[in-house]
Amino acid sequence: MKRYLDDLVAADLRRKMILLTGPRQVGKTTLCREQMIAFGSAQYLNWDIAADRAILLRGSWSPHTNLLVMDEVHKMPGWKNWLKGVVDGRPPTQALLVTGSARMETWRQSGESLAGRYLAFRLHPISVREWCEQQGASPSDALARLMERGGFPDPCLADNAVDAERWRRQYFTDLIREDVVEFSRLHEIGTMRLFVEMLRERVGSPLSLASIARDLAVSPTTLKRYLDILQALYIVFTVQPWHRNIARAILQTPKVYFFDIGLVRGDEGIRFENAVAAMLLKHVHFRQDALGKESGLHYIRTKDGAEVDFALSEDNRLTHLIECKLAEPTLHRALTGFAAKFPEAESVQLVRDLRQEEFRSGVQITDAARWLAGLDA
Repeated sequence: MKRYLDDLVAADLRRKMILLTGPRQVGKTTLCREQMIAFGSAQYLNWDIAADRAILLRGSWSPHTNLLVMDEVHKMPGWKNWLKGVVDGRPPTQALLVTGSARMETWRQSGESLAGRYLAFRLHPISVREWCEQQGASPSDALARLMERGGFPDPCLADNAVDAERWRRQYFTDLIREDVVEFSRLHEIGTMRLFVEMLRERVGSPLSLASIARDLAVSPTTLKRYLDILQALYIVFTVQPWHRNIARAILQTPKVYFFDIGLVRGDEGIRFENAVAAMLLKHVHFRQDALGKESGLHYIRTKDGAEVDFALSEDNRLTHLIECKLAEPTLHRALTGFAAKFPEAESVQLVRDLRQEEFRSGVQITDAARWLAGLDA
């Protein structure tokens, strides 16, 4: 299946090294194969394969290949300086595509050894827009498919729901047993798994690490480290409350969502909210990575408990206020209040099963599937 980043990555590979990150099994390797076909002469090297690792350590890959793909090289000791040498010493005609898990996002957060040498893309699960474009489905059918299967390619493209569930069970087990072990101590895995199970039941609610820490008999500091690991592995993501002062927003309570909708435990409304959250994050990351925009995903909540599910921002100003509903067309009271307070933002109540669209009190009550199909990615 052609992915939404294929053409962008192909174009940018002509100019810079490309860093492609995202959840495991989200389709990074498949995207790489598509690029290798397009470039004709290509070589793929994976650090986890012993023979490939030997070639990487010797630097003995072909200098004549048009495209060199390196996977999981962040596992190499001193990989950042090593890769800097690879970038600077490669032939001018050789494109370089480096893929890996979210651990490689530390490039953005520490050091400058690779500054100016790469362009980064984050590959997300399939969204309503992507399924419509690639499968020719209607927005409503696309949303129904993603709500049932989730957006990861394997379960989404599976022949039946049973195969999708078998994939998900193995995927979750492998994430905890293999990937998380690389970040934490072996004896912590049991607690980490319990933490993930508790998060699966707290999707969409302000997250109190102190409360969960008491239940698990660990410190909030330990749980914060666990949460950082889960985010680094693209298992969960957090949505911070909107505040123009970024420091204040970070200190307030976040909400947590899963990249894989199928991991959510809750009613259909919670699953729908998580699906919308995942697609909004994909939209925001696309605007950041492909368009260079200062975009953000947030939620709004006042001290008296008035809350709107999501808010989109750009250049530190609100552009959208978004509330999710399954079938209830009644206006969300908090949304109308915030619509009056932020008239410059587009206020939208997304309804999954809507009979008739309306515009009332500054709020557009609209069909969720059709609106999601209009996102940038």
